[in-house]
Amino acid sequence: MLKQVEGSHSLAETIAMCRPEVVCAYPITPQTHIVEDLGALVKDGTLKGCEYINVESEFAALSVAIGSSVAGARSYTATSSQGLLFMAEAVHNAAGLGLPIVMTLANRAIGSPINIWNDHSDAMSMRDAGWLMLFAEDNQEALDLHIQAFRIAEELSCPVMVCVDGFILTHAVERVDVPTQEEVDEYLKPFEPIMKLDVEEPMTIGTLVGPDAFTEVRYLEHQKQLRAYDVIERASSDFKKAFGRDAGGTIRTYKADDAQTVIVAMGSVVGTLKDMIDEKREAGEKIGLVSISSFRPFPDREIQAALASAEHVVVLEKSLAAGQDGVLTSRVKLSLDAGIPLTTLIAGLGGRPIPKNSLTKFMEDIKTQGKGEMHFLDLKQDVVEKQLQSTSAHYEEKRSA
Repeated sequence: MLKQVEGSHSLAETIAMCRPEVVCAYPITPQTHIVEDLGALVKDGTLKGCEYINVESEFAALSVAIGSSVAGARSYTATSSQGLLFMAEAVHNAAGLGLPIVMTLANRAIGSPINIWNDHSDAMSMRDAGWLMLFAEDNQEALDLHIQAFRIAEELSCPVMVCVDGFILTHAVERVDVPTQEEVDEYLKPFEPIMKLDVEEPMTIGTLVGPDAFTEVRYLEHQKQLRAYDVIERASSDFKKAFGRDAGGTIRTYKADDAQTVIVAMGSVVGTLKDMIDEKREAGEKIGLVSISSFRPFPDREIQAALASAEHVVVLEKSLAAGQDGVLTSRVKLSLDAGIPLTTLIAGLGGRPIPKNSLTKFMEDIKTQGKGEMHFLDLKQDVVEKQLQSTSAHYEEKRSA
């Protein structure tokens, strides 16, 4: 059914149709509307057979989800930014225990200074915690990815994080096609846990593991990431057959087959990039896009194949490894022929807008200068230079004293 609705509301309605049996809720902007709406759906009886648990912190939210998942319940939670950092210990525990928890991460910058707007710093901070990480381009894909996430998580017995750009998507009102309960039930079968606690057959889960077995635990976690490539692609293919639209997978390309310059990006900025690429194509430029849907596992082979014919690669990303380069850039480099210049464009940090005209100007400027380097979109050079000069003067004064 087509609806004009806020992203968070459509997500809550869709997650409810996935029939979670436990929802652990702690509010943090910008994911709050999702768990608020799920609470309302439980209260009015729309979401039946679900225990909605208000907890005292983000750490408690995921800890309760771990407990309910171990008990054999389909479990869901959501968080953002500092909330994800607060639950960091539990994030690693959920993956190490191999629990099929689904969590929405409404992407938001990490302080300090405090910033509640969107970038991908929070997701990148947990990129090696053992979770699968899927990124949504728009609200339709955000909705679709959650349906797939429960299926992927439960087939692999591995937690899945669905990353949805905060405010840009969570609070945007868009037209989306919300499926029926019957359609979701046909695609997503009842949860049958691979591992759960049973009072008839007692066992311990999550106990101390010594040096004699810890490597094997991590190896199994590694193997799940490797198996996830096929599971993600199959879930996406089956979804298209069932619902009639593309969503998910590992990567998607846009006008990249004959492109000389290829931009690599993920998340909501993909829509703006497509508009810019359309304009440049009309002007005769061979430019294309690779959109990453699965950041974990990272699609190295798919990226390598998609960029094989490129003459220049530009990685646009909303995160920064200070003193190095972009987090996404470091992964793309490993998949790229060393002879192809790679330019990094850091954009949208802390929710700064990424206007199409700024991207267009950057792509024009990069033709003649700065190719293969790192750049910051719309950086206020005068502001940073003033601060750098002040810091340098203070340092020199101290050094000479």
